[in-house]
Amino acid sequence: MQYICALVYLIGQVVSAVIIFLLAVIGSCISSNLKDRIILQWARFNIWTLSVIYGITVSIQGRENIPNQPSIIISNHQSAWETLAFQLIFPTQSYLLKKSLLKIPFLGWGLVMTRPVAIDREQKMRALDSLVKQGTSRLKEGRWLVIFPEGTRQPPGRPGKFQIGGALIAARTGAPVVPVAHNAGVFWPKNSLLKHSGTIDLVIGQPICTNGKKTRELNAEIETAILENLSRLPVVRD
Repeated sequence: MQYICALVYLIGQVVSAVIIFLLAVIGSCISSNLKDRIILQWARFNIWTLSVIYGITVSIQGRENIPNQPSIIISNHQSAWETLAFQLIFPTQSYLLKKSLLKIPFLGWGLVMTRPVAIDREQKMRALDSLVKQGTSRLKEGRWLVIFPEGTRQPPGRPGKFQIGGALIAARTGAPVVPVAHNAGVFWPKNSLLKHSGTIDLVIGQPICTNGKKTRELNAEIETAILENLSRLPVVRD
């Protein structure tokens, strides 16, 4: 039964992605805002089907900590869930991602339409320069940035090393950083088609002021804020 549910969910993801992409192309001819609203429906549909098929819900603490200005969301990374759910929790966003993802049919084409910050990780120095340039541009457009400093998804209870990219943009632009911690990997594990029912815990920390702070100092402050909240979240299902 679990595999049947996984297959149904996967088919729903793929079919809805194609439909939403085609609608977004049409919407982009009318206005950028309409295109963004159409794309948002894909995330909404996927989160809804997760709740219907698997009974996965979310408990959010700290909504009052969301600033009223474009900010940089920096979060731990455990699952594909957060890339969907953040779109419903925070204002319109651009994600930091690998440039190679943009070449994937439909998914990559759809990602292009979300105005991502796309970098080539093999060219580290150029990647950092591009990261700052693109990130600054997106913030000026009024978009929020979403950055997963661990770079790749990590198992619950085993956070990875925090890279400095998000802190670098924040230090250069002065944009507030919103630290986010969650345990989505407990219910939607990395590289697994199978998912498990339950309530994901997500904590939105108090915004971190970035003005006048050096990159490494700021990165350490962000990491501490996220890991402190993360340490309080369950790493196994009840």
